[in-house]
Amino acid sequence: MPHDHSHVPDLKGDRRVAWAVAVNIVLTLVQIAAGVVSGSLALVADAVHNLGDALSLVIAFAARRIGRRPPDASMTFGYGRAEVVAALMNYTTLIVIAVFLLAEAVQRAINPSGVEGWIVVVVAGVALVIDTLTAWLIHGMSRDSMNIRAAFLHNLADAMGSLAVIVAGTLILLYDWRLIDPLVTVMIAGYILFHAAKGIRPAIHVLMLGSPDSPTLDEVAGVLCDMDQIEGVHSVHLWRMQEHENAFQAHVVMASGADAMTLRAQIKDKLADRFGILHASIEIETASAQCRDPGLIG
Repeated sequence: MPHDHSHVPDLKGDRRVAWAVAVNIVLTLVQIAAGVVSGSLALVADAVHNLGDALSLVIAFAARRIGRRPPDASMTFGYGRAEVVAALMNYTTLIVIAVFLLAEAVQRAINPSGVEGWIVVVVAGVALVIDTLTAWLIHGMSRDSMNIRAAFLHNLADAMGSLAVIVAGTLILLYDWRLIDPLVTVMIAGYILFHAAKGIRPAIHVLMLGSPDSPTLDEVAGVLCDMDQIEGVHSVHLWRMQEHENAFQAHVVMASGADAMTLRAQIKDKLADRFGILHASIEIETASAQCRDPGLIG
């Protein structure tokens, strides 16, 4: 589908991401200091998650800038996949962080230590406000970017994690229940793992040249086969060049008497109008000179 390449909304979005990075870094420093002073592993876990979000936003910011570069001799398809690569890096990092937090939670459960509940509750309350602010800053951009959508979900998870830490600190104050600290850490790590595993799959799918969810290969091939002057379609490839741009390639067997140039133009118009596919490579063949043993895919 067509996209607006104006740099005005991109620069506005960059400023929002920059602000989100700044507030997350400040929050991370405060939470780490408070976690060390209070002895709360859950607070340190939330801080590490916030640091991951801040680094994720830094990578997303750089990827947005790189992704706007025009195609050149070294990258003839352009740099749009930079954001997909960044998303893969971010999710992979989050998985590593979550596994580390789980290991630390097990150690803390075996050897519990004292936790200053008031510090935990106050700092987690501040974190909840900042996480909500960060999520608000990037919410509007999350609909169109795999990277920003991941960062938004992470900040939303941070807000939920902060709520969980507040509950843990309150229970420690009221009942001196130390085991709640590693339990909350496990919950936060589990939530991170859930979203990271869910988000990493589409990033890998794009980088592996996977076909889009819509349109499907059968839908596109079916529309072409129904066109006049086409006797068959084979050697089809349908893939996502980047997050919002599909590409198509196929060998088309034209009917006797058809004009190859006219048919190719009709096919490209059909692909653009029906499916929004603007990048299409069509090889026209005759029935007597088509590929041997042609298959639909490959």
